[in-house]
Formats: sequence, C-alpha cells, structure tokens
Amino acid sequence: METVTAVPVQRQVERKKLVRRLGPDSSQKMRRIVQWLFVALNGWLGVQFLFWVRYCERGGEGFNVPRPAGAEGWLPIAGLMNTKYLLLTGHVPAIHPAAMVLFIAFMLMSLLLKKAFCSWLCPVGTLSEQLWTVGRKVLGRNLPLPKWLDIPLRGLKYLLLGFFVFVIGTMSAEAIHDFMSTPYGLVADVKMLNFFRDIGQTAAIVIGLLVLLSMLVQNFWCRYLCPYGALLGLASLFSPAKIRRDAEACIDCGKCARACPSHLSVDQLVQIRSVECTACMVCVAVCQAQDALQFSLVPRKAPAPSERWRRRTIRPAAFVAVLACILFGLVLVAKATGHWQTNLPREMYIDLVSHANDATHPGM
Repeated sequence: METVTAVPVQRQVERKKLVRRLGPDSSQKMRRIVQWLFVALNGWLGVQFLFWVRYCERGGEGFNVPRPAGAEGWLPIAGLMNTKYLLLTGHVPAIHPAAMVLFIAFMLMSLLLKKAFCSWLCPVGTLSEQLWTVGRKVLGRNLPLPKWLDIPLRGLKYLLLGFFVFVIGTMSAEAIHDFMSTPYGLVADVKMLNFFRDIGQTAAIVIGLLVLLSMLVQNFWCRYLCPYGALLGLASLFSPAKIRRDAEACIDCGKCARACPSHLSVDQLVQIRSVECTACMVCVAVCQAQDALQFSLVPRKAPAPSERWRRRTIRPAAFVAVLACILFGLVLVAKATGHWQTNLPREMYIDLVSHANDATHPGM
C-alpha cells in the first residue's frame, strides 16, 4: 500500500513547490483603471456632444462647443460601411470618418491582442461586468445556462452580424456615399442620441429587461447579442497573442476555469483560441502556479532541456501601452491628415440637427 500511495503524495508535494509566493497580479487593477478612464472619456464626449446638439437645436444661440468627432465611435455600422468604401475606392470618406478610424483601431486591437476592446475599453462591456457582479452579490451567484440553451443563444450575435455584413456587402461604393450623404446618414449620431433622449415605453422595457438579464446571467448582452463583439471575436482568431497554459506547471486547481467570465475550459487547454476570449486575464490573475498561465505570443523552446518553455509574455503594462498606441496613434494620424472631422457648414448642421427627428432611413 505504501508504494501505491507514495506517487500521488509525491505529486502533491511537487505541485506545492510550484505554487508561487508572489504578490497579487496587477492585471485586474490595471484593467479597472483603463475601463473607468475609457468610461470617463466617453462620458465627456457624450456631454460635449449633447451641448453641441442643443446649440444647433437652438439655432446657433447659447453656449457653443465644437462637435466631438469621437462620438462617432458609437456608430460601428457607419464605421464598417466607411471601411468598405475606403477599401473599394482608396479614399477616406468625408462623412463620419472618425467612425471608420475607430472601427479600424478596434479591429486592429483584436487582430493583435484578442478581443481586448470588449473587456478593457468597451463602456457597454464595463457596464455589463458591473451588472453581473452586483447580481452575484445580491443573489449569491449568477444563473448558469445549460449548454443546450447557451450554444444556440451564442449564435444570435452571429446572425445579427451576418445581417449587417450581408446588407453592407451588397452596397457599392456609390451606394455607401449616397447613403452617408442623406439627411439620415449625416445625423445618424444625433438620431442615436435622440433615441435615448426621447425613449419610448417599449424601448425602455427592452432595455430594462436587458439590464435584469445582465444581472442574472454573466455577460448576457456581450455573450449572446452583441454583433460588434462577434466581429471582433472572429478577427481575434488571427491574433498571435493568446492565453497559454503550461501543463507541467499547472497544479490542476481549476480556479482559472471557474473565474473565466466567458466560461472557457482554461484548465484543460494548452492555448485559448476561442472567439469568446476577451484577454481580460482574469484566469491569469487567479492562477497560483508560477508561469502556468500567461498571455503571450507564440512560445519558443528553451535552449536547455531542464528549463521549461519560455514564452514571450505580454505584461499588463505592455498590453495597455499597445492598446494606447493603436487608439491614440490612429486618431493623431487622422487628425494630422484632416480625416477625423465631418466638415459640414455650421448652418447646414443647425438645419439638419433641428430636423433630425424628421430624417428617415432611405430604405423606409
């Protein structure tokens, strides 16, 4: 019997030696800071945009602020349309160019650093995270959906994405230009603002239901309904950076899988390729084994056989630096080249914004 029990005991001892005695992981603290800084930035842009809209609605009277082009980041469909226009013509569109610049920035982030936009920058993602956290504190847990329901629901966001891609895919460059030049296209951002300013009962009920479901089910909107996240997830498949697990260093505690907001089996995989991974690094933060989990580039074999695999690990500070360089770098280039603002005459904007509610979709 001693021979039989000696192996697992020895294995446990070896695993305990691998458990790290380092300080707490800094990735989540840094992620929270980045999240709330981006929420604050969007809040500032939203307030500035509201002041600009009210100035136009008053016929150019009162406090005047410049129109914040950054608000076009909330127009992902316009960003996708304008990106196609750029690819077809080689010219930057004159209407809502900032939407295209930000769309390209977020796509580039996904191509390099997985779906980082969703868990590090997206204000809706931050709100969703707060909602399910509150729901867990109030109810003691979030409601897990069974696989037979979870998997079909995850397909909804791809159906929505497919619809938008199909519609935009059938549009020519001329059709995109004509659409953007209509009153509806010109004030699409104002229409979006007015939707929330003059929200109807049905819309309020739907939003309230989404809030409730987001409290009950972890990341309900992001996991099942966000077509933007679906597109970024598909782009993230080409990312060279992934969560990677060293099976030898792993102590099989399962904490990473239990902590993963996307419910991925991190403890059973060598690397996480899933489109659901948002590079939030929560799994890395809870891991207790030295170098068992890392967010890194493609690993390379160590020169000495006695050493473990060395990985080109991306530290949280470097991760944030890359995100900042992509976002602010593209914005600065767009501003320097004159491809950031929609340059319409002041009088035209005053007229368009004042009658924004009368502007209907060209297809209606």
